[in-house]
Amino acid sequence: MRARRGGRSWRQVSRNPRGLLSLPGIGPYTAAAIAAIAHDESATVVDGNVERVMARLHLVETPLPAAKPALARLAETLTPVFRPGDYAQAVMDLGATICTPRNPACGICPWSETCRARAEGVQSSLPRKSAKPQRPTRHGTLWLVQRGGGEWLLETRPERGLLGGMLGFPGDGWDGAGGAAPLAADWHEIGEVRHTFTHFHLILRLMLARVAGNAAPDRGQFVAAADFRPADLPTVMRKAFDLASSAIVPR
Repeated sequence: MRARRGGRSWRQVSRNPRGLLSLPGIGPYTAAAIAAIAHDESATVVDGNVERVMARLHLVETPLPAAKPALARLAETLTPVFRPGDYAQAVMDLGATICTPRNPACGICPWSETCRARAEGVQSSLPRKSAKPQRPTRHGTLWLVQRGGGEWLLETRPERGLLGGMLGFPGDGWDGAGGAAPLAADWHEIGEVRHTFTHFHLILRLMLARVAGNAAPDRGQFVAAADFRPADLPTVMRKAFDLASSAIVPR
Protein backbone atom coordinates (compact mmCIF):
# COMPACT_ATOMS: atom_id res chain seq x y z
CA MET A 1 0.00 0.00 0.00
CA ARG A 2 1.29 3.43 -0.88
CA ALA A 3 1.00 6.21 1.69
CA ARG A 4 -1.12 9.09 0.50
CA ARG A 5 -1.10 12.76 1.39
CA GLY A 6 -3.60 15.31 0.16
CA GLY A 7 -5.04 12.84 -2.34
CA ARG A 8 -1.66 12.13 -4.01
CA SER A 9 0.75 9.25 -3.46
CA TRP A 10 4.24 9.94 -2.13
CA ARG A 11 5.55 8.54 -5.40
CA GLN A 12 3.62 11.19 -7.31
CA VAL A 13 4.84 13.93 -5.00
CA SER A 14 8.47 12.81 -5.17
CA ARG A 15 8.52 12.89 -8.98
CA ASN A 16 7.46 16.52 -9.10
CA PRO A 17 9.94 19.30 -8.15
CA ARG A 18 7.15 21.41 -6.66
CA GLY A 19 5.98 18.49 -4.60
CA LEU A 20 9.51 17.80 -3.45
CA LEU A 21 9.87 21.39 -2.30
CA SER A 22 7.02 20.77 0.14
CA LEU A 23 9.08 18.14 1.95
CA PRO A 24 11.22 19.16 4.96
CA GLY A 25 14.86 19.92 4.23
CA ILE A 26 14.57 19.98 0.44
CA GLY A 27 15.42 23.17 -1.47
CA PRO A 28 15.26 24.05 -5.17
CA TYR A 29 18.61 22.46 -6.09
CA THR A 30 17.90 19.17 -4.30
CA ALA A 31 14.34 19.00 -5.61
CA ALA A 32 15.46 19.50 -9.21
CA ALA A 33 18.32 17.01 -8.82
CA ILE A 34 16.01 14.29 -7.44
CA ALA A 35 13.42 14.91 -10.14
CA ALA A 36 15.93 14.89 -12.99
CA ILE A 37 18.41 12.25 -11.87
CA ALA A 38 16.15 9.86 -9.96
CA HIS A 39 12.94 10.21 -11.98
CA ASP A 40 14.14 11.45 -15.39
CA GLU A 41 11.88 14.51 -15.13
CA SER A 42 12.82 17.54 -17.24
CA ALA A 43 13.90 19.64 -14.25
CA THR A 44 16.71 22.19 -14.37
CA VAL A 45 19.48 21.54 -11.86
CA VAL A 46 21.49 24.67 -11.02
CA ASP A 47 24.50 24.69 -8.72
CA GLY A 48 27.64 26.82 -8.70
CA ASN A 49 29.21 24.75 -11.44
CA VAL A 50 26.19 25.15 -13.71
CA GLU A 51 26.09 28.90 -13.05
CA ARG A 52 29.73 29.21 -14.07
CA VAL A 53 29.19 27.24 -17.29
CA MET A 54 26.13 29.32 -18.22
CA ALA A 55 27.87 32.63 -17.44
CA ARG A 56 30.75 31.74 -19.74
CA LEU A 57 28.76 30.06 -22.47
CA HIS A 58 26.40 33.06 -22.78
CA LEU A 59 28.83 35.81 -21.73
CA VAL A 60 26.75 36.94 -18.77
CA GLU A 61 28.71 39.80 -17.19
CA THR A 62 26.18 40.76 -14.52
CA PRO A 63 27.83 39.97 -11.18
CA LEU A 64 26.59 37.31 -8.81
CA PRO A 65 24.32 37.08 -6.94
CA ALA A 66 22.24 39.43 -9.11
CA ALA A 67 22.86 37.20 -12.16
CA LYS A 68 21.42 34.05 -10.55
CA PRO A 69 17.86 34.33 -12.00
CA ALA A 70 19.20 34.97 -15.53
CA LEU A 71 21.64 32.08 -15.28
CA ALA A 72 18.86 29.77 -14.10
CA ARG A 73 16.70 30.77 -17.07
CA LEU A 74 19.57 30.14 -19.48
CA ALA A 75 20.17 26.74 -17.91
CA GLU A 76 16.47 25.95 -18.30
CA THR A 77 16.58 26.67 -22.05
CA LEU A 78 19.23 23.98 -22.45
CA THR A 79 17.59 21.33 -20.26
CA PRO A 80 16.39 18.51 -22.57
CA VAL A 81 13.19 16.53 -22.36
CA PHE A 82 15.03 13.26 -22.95
CA ARG A 83 17.61 12.04 -20.43
CA PRO A 84 17.56 15.25 -18.33
CA GLY A 85 19.30 13.46 -15.46
CA ASP A 86 22.29 12.53 -17.60
CA TYR A 87 22.42 16.08 -18.93
CA ALA A 88 22.27 17.58 -15.43
CA GLN A 89 25.15 15.45 -14.22
CA ALA A 90 27.15 16.17 -17.38
CA VAL A 91 26.88 19.96 -16.99
CA MET A 92 27.77 19.80 -13.31
CA ASP A 93 30.75 17.59 -14.09
CA LEU A 94 31.76 19.93 -16.92
CA GLY A 95 31.92 22.83 -14.47
CA ALA A 96 33.71 20.78 -11.82
CA THR A 97 36.41 19.28 -14.04
CA ILE A 98 36.82 21.38 -17.22
CA CYS A 99 35.09 24.75 -16.88
CA THR A 100 36.80 25.31 -13.54
CA PRO A 101 36.97 28.62 -11.65
CA ARG A 102 40.64 29.07 -12.48
CA ASN A 103 42.45 28.00 -15.64
CA PRO A 104 39.50 26.37 -17.43
CA ALA A 105 40.54 23.62 -19.86
CA CYS A 106 38.84 25.20 -22.88
CA GLY A 107 40.82 23.06 -25.33
CA ILE A 108 38.91 19.92 -24.35
CA CYS A 109 35.54 21.53 -23.64
CA PRO A 110 32.70 20.25 -25.87
CA TRP A 111 31.21 23.76 -25.95
CA SER A 112 34.47 25.59 -26.71
CA GLU A 113 33.39 26.58 -30.24
CA THR A 114 30.13 28.18 -29.07
CA CYS A 115 31.37 29.69 -25.81
CA ARG A 116 30.99 33.45 -26.07
CA ALA A 117 33.29 34.16 -23.13
CA ARG A 118 36.09 32.17 -24.74
CA ALA A 119 35.57 34.04 -28.00
CA GLU A 120 36.09 37.31 -26.10
CA GLY A 121 38.98 35.91 -24.07
CA VAL A 122 37.29 36.63 -20.73
CA GLN A 123 36.33 33.10 -19.64
CA SER A 124 38.58 33.11 -16.57
CA SER A 125 36.94 36.28 -15.24
CA LEU A 126 33.38 34.92 -15.33
CA PRO A 127 31.14 34.73 -13.49
CA ARG A 128 31.82 38.08 -11.94
CA LYS A 129 31.09 38.69 -8.28
CA SER A 130 29.79 41.84 -6.68
CA ALA A 131 32.39 43.70 -4.68
CA LYS A 132 32.06 43.10 -0.98
CA PRO A 133 30.88 46.20 0.87
CA GLN A 134 33.63 47.88 2.84
CA ARG A 135 33.39 47.43 6.57
CA PRO A 136 33.02 50.70 8.45
CA THR A 137 35.47 51.53 11.24
CA ARG A 138 34.28 52.33 14.74
CA HIS A 139 36.35 54.05 17.41
CA GLY A 140 36.12 53.95 21.15
CA THR A 141 37.92 53.90 24.48
CA LEU A 142 38.62 51.23 27.07
CA TRP A 143 39.57 52.07 30.64
CA LEU A 144 41.78 49.48 32.30
CA VAL A 145 42.21 49.88 36.03
CA GLN A 146 44.35 47.86 38.41
CA ARG A 147 43.92 48.29 42.14
CA GLY A 148 46.69 47.98 44.71
CA GLY A 149 46.25 44.26 45.32
CA GLY A 150 46.41 43.37 41.65
CA GLU A 151 42.65 43.40 41.08
CA TRP A 152 41.31 44.40 37.65
CA LEU A 153 38.14 46.38 37.12
CA LEU A 154 35.67 44.45 34.96
CA GLU A 155 32.01 44.71 34.11
CA THR A 156 29.50 42.29 32.62
CA ARG A 157 28.18 43.57 29.33
CA PRO A 158 24.42 43.78 28.70
CA GLU A 159 22.82 40.50 27.65
CA ARG A 160 21.69 41.96 24.34
CA GLY A 161 24.07 43.41 21.81
CA LEU A 162 27.66 42.85 20.84
CA LEU A 163 29.59 40.55 23.20
CA GLY A 164 26.35 40.18 25.15
CA GLY A 165 26.70 38.90 28.71
CA MET A 166 30.51 38.67 28.51
CA LEU A 167 33.12 40.15 30.82
CA GLY A 168 35.02 43.18 29.64
CA PHE A 169 36.71 46.39 30.61
CA PRO A 170 34.57 49.53 30.91
CA GLY A 171 34.38 51.29 27.57
CA ASP A 172 32.79 54.11 25.66
CA GLY A 173 31.76 55.04 22.14
CA TRP A 174 32.27 51.98 19.99
CA ASP A 175 29.15 49.97 20.80
CA GLY A 176 26.61 52.73 21.37
CA ALA A 177 26.53 52.06 25.12
CA GLY A 178 28.35 55.25 26.06
CA GLY A 179 29.72 56.07 29.47
CA ALA A 180 32.46 58.06 31.13
CA ALA A 181 35.59 56.84 32.88
CA PRO A 182 34.61 54.47 35.70
CA LEU A 183 36.42 56.49 38.36
CA ALA A 184 38.69 59.48 38.82
CA ALA A 185 42.32 58.46 38.33
CA ASP A 186 45.63 59.47 36.84
CA TRP A 187 44.94 58.03 33.39
CA HIS A 188 47.69 57.30 30.86
CA GLU A 189 47.09 56.46 27.23
CA ILE A 190 49.13 53.36 26.41
CA GLY A 191 48.19 52.72 22.78
CA GLU A 192 45.38 51.10 20.84
CA VAL A 193 44.07 47.72 19.86
CA ARG A 194 42.44 46.81 16.58
CA HIS A 195 39.91 44.07 15.98
CA THR A 196 37.59 43.12 13.13
CA PHE A 197 34.06 41.91 13.69
CA THR A 198 31.78 40.56 10.97
CA HIS A 199 30.37 43.94 10.02
CA PHE A 200 32.95 46.50 11.14
CA HIS A 201 36.53 47.22 12.11
CA LEU A 202 37.20 48.44 15.63
CA ILE A 203 39.97 50.70 16.95
CA LEU A 204 40.06 51.16 20.71
CA ARG A 205 42.19 53.70 22.56
CA LEU A 206 43.45 52.22 25.81
CA MET A 207 43.61 54.26 29.00
CA LEU A 208 45.43 52.71 31.96
CA ALA A 209 45.53 53.65 35.64
CA ARG A 210 46.64 52.14 38.92
CA VAL A 211 44.62 53.16 41.96
CA ALA A 212 44.69 52.71 45.71
CA GLY A 213 43.26 49.63 47.35
CA ASN A 214 40.20 51.49 48.63
CA ALA A 215 39.24 53.03 45.27
CA ALA A 216 35.54 52.55 44.45
CA PRO A 217 34.37 52.67 40.81
CA ASP A 218 31.13 54.13 39.48
CA ARG A 219 30.63 51.05 37.30
CA GLY A 220 31.85 47.49 37.27
CA GLN A 221 33.66 45.71 40.07
CA PHE A 222 37.19 44.76 40.92
CA VAL A 223 38.06 41.10 40.46
CA ALA A 224 40.82 39.62 42.61
CA ALA A 225 43.94 38.53 40.79
CA ALA A 226 43.37 34.93 41.94
CA ASP A 227 39.89 34.91 40.37
CA PHE A 228 40.76 36.69 37.14
CA ARG A 229 41.51 34.59 34.08
CA PRO A 230 42.35 36.54 30.90
CA ALA A 231 41.23 33.52 28.86
CA ASP A 232 37.66 34.23 29.99
CA LEU A 233 37.68 37.55 28.15
CA PRO A 234 36.50 37.95 24.54
CA THR A 235 39.34 38.35 22.06
CA VAL A 236 39.28 42.14 21.77
CA MET A 237 39.34 42.52 25.56
CA ARG A 238 42.17 40.01 25.84
CA LYS A 239 44.18 42.06 23.34
CA ALA A 240 43.64 45.10 25.55
CA PHE A 241 44.68 43.19 28.65
CA ASP A 242 47.87 41.94 27.01
CA LEU A 243 48.88 45.48 26.07
CA ALA A 244 48.03 46.83 29.52
CA SER A 245 49.98 44.06 31.24
CA SER A 246 53.09 44.88 29.24
CA ALA A 247 52.72 48.60 30.10
CA ILE A 248 52.46 48.16 33.88
CA VAL A 249 55.68 48.83 35.77
CA PRO A 250 55.90 46.74 38.95
CA ARG A 251 55.92 48.79 42.12
